[in-house]
Amino acid sequence: MSFFAILIALVLEQVRPLAYDNPVHAAMRGWARSMRRNFDTGQTPHAWVAWGLAVALPALISTLVYWALWQVSLLLAFLWLVLVLYLTLGFRQFSHHFSDIRQALEAGDETLARERFARWLRTDASTLPRSELLRQFMVHSLLSAHRHVFGVLVAFILLWVIGLGPAGAVLYRLAEYASRSWRQRSDGTPSEALQSVAQTLWHWIDLLPARVTALAFAIVGNFEEAVAGWRSRSAAGGAGSDEVVLAAAGGAINLPLLRSSLQEAVPPAETPQLAHLGSVVGLVWRAVVLWMLLLALLSLARLVG
Repeated sequence: MSFFAILIALVLEQVRPLAYDNPVHAAMRGWARSMRRNFDTGQTPHAWVAWGLAVALPALISTLVYWALWQVSLLLAFLWLVLVLYLTLGFRQFSHHFSDIRQALEAGDETLARERFARWLRTDASTLPRSELLRQFMVHSLLSAHRHVFGVLVAFILLWVIGLGPAGAVLYRLAEYASRSWRQRSDGTPSEALQSVAQTLWHWIDLLPARVTALAFAIVGNFEEAVAGWRSRSAAGGAGSDEVVLAAAGGAINLPLLRSSLQEAVPPAETPQLAHLGSVVGLVWRAVVLWMLLLALLSLARLVG
């Protein structure tokens, strides 16, 4: 069931991608903001309550709906899985940005590419050297692919196999959103307590999905270089989930994506080039195909068994 639900959700997301301003996403953003405003008092216990209501409660509700529909009809439960996956997967929500920026670069319009990149990340890209622009573009694209697609799939499968339905996908997406939106700003909101809780829980939730994504990139790319990059980054200490994904992805396409200093000299072969964008696209699509093949085999094994 999971394989077909994911397949249909991916097809629907490609054919009819959800916009960032659609009613469902707007409602979830409003819910998260409401929980922050009502429960963020600067105290750690209240921060846990805010996170639980904003993230864990919707995941629990998705499971309860799945169980209720399962009692009524297997078809309804299956359609609920497809709907939740369609709402939580976001392949086109970053791929169309990637395509637009890549087309501008290939057309030689670097100014337009910088404007689109700045609009996507809401940052100033006008002063970045071309090589650094390409590097940051690839870094953000790969991380977006992980957070919007591969991480969601891993979390979904992990909780689905123990009978919790689509809770993993909901938990992952909302935890990522909370960690990103509840970052302390200059006006002091959200509080340090809320920020700490959101970041800590996101770290643990993304711990396994990030490493599964890194492993997938290694399998479909240059395995030895990907594993070597992953190990060297881990050996250096302080390697978070993002660093693990980027270290493996960089090794898979034979291009270091993580550097200790932007000023240090690098060999020409390790300088990002426009051709590397094609390598990034190929890596992501091969990882998607790998995932679908593995899920198909697992589904077949369950049917035969």
